[in-house]
Amino acid sequence: MTTAGVSPSSVTQASSALLRRRHHNSKRIKSVLFHTFVVAVLVVVLYPALWMLMSSLKPTADIVGNVSLWPKGASLDNFAKALHGIGGVSFWTFFRNSMILAVGSVVGIALSASVSAYAFARIQFAGRSVWFALMIGSLLLPIHVVIIPQYIIFNNIGLVNTFVPLLLGKFLAAEAFFVFLMVQFMRNLPRELDEAARIDGAGHVRIFTSIMLPLMKPALVTSAIFAFIWSWNDFLGPLLYLKDPSLYSLPIALRLFVDQTSTSDYGAQMAMAVLALIPVLLFFLVFQRYLVEGVATQGLKG
Repeated sequence: MTTAGVSPSSVTQASSALLRRRHHNSKRIKSVLFHTFVVAVLVVVLYPALWMLMSSLKPTADIVGNVSLWPKGASLDNFAKALHGIGGVSFWTFFRNSMILAVGSVVGIALSASVSAYAFARIQFAGRSVWFALMIGSLLLPIHVVIIPQYIIFNNIGLVNTFVPLLLGKFLAAEAFFVFLMVQFMRNLPRELDEAARIDGAGHVRIFTSIMLPLMKPALVTSAIFAFIWSWNDFLGPLLYLKDPSLYSLPIALRLFVDQTSTSDYGAQMAMAVLALIPVLLFFLVFQRYLVEGVATQGLKG
């Protein structure tokens, strides 16, 4: 009677196949758990936006106290009310004011922050480190500390109830966050470019406009995205400085639909909120690829 022996190589192959199968199953389980977690987080994040959209299609009476998310009878009446405006001012007036503030902020920050960043990153001058430290220190200063003195100054020179107090700081590089962002981006650019241009006789203006600005496009677009969104959603600034309803921005207009002493139109408020969200979403979708480029460029040296 003879017995067939099992070779060591067959045992090794079987063990390797079993280990690969277990590893594959383990990766599949982890992938399923990860994607389930991501979907759950996505639902939590997007639920307020979905609730706002569904509420804009409901009558006001069905918004407050109604736990149902989906509208029983969807209607666009709230959007008609929102486009008509409130207080004798149309939606397009509020939209124009918000656009003026947002675009003005983008232009002012792009110009002033880039020039200031070039000075800190590329020009040697006395006290540069001290001034840069003071600028960074201003990020730690709460806005509530300076808001009253600023209001008094603008009120004394007659600029309250205008867009000037909301835009002046943007053109004077008062937003230290954007200056710091561009300084860090410029420091990653090779100085050999400056030296080569200086050998060819270029000055700081030529170096900045012909070399730095084209290379700074990712940083400029990133700053533009943040500046547009922050200005578009700003509530405190317009509330403090703007008194005339014809100058109100969209965040202030949304507040007008809620009146504690009379009937509040939550349906029209939700509809205007949806309309106000569209420009920000479109702006981000158009320029998001430059934002990704800016993040990727930060990993490049030399």
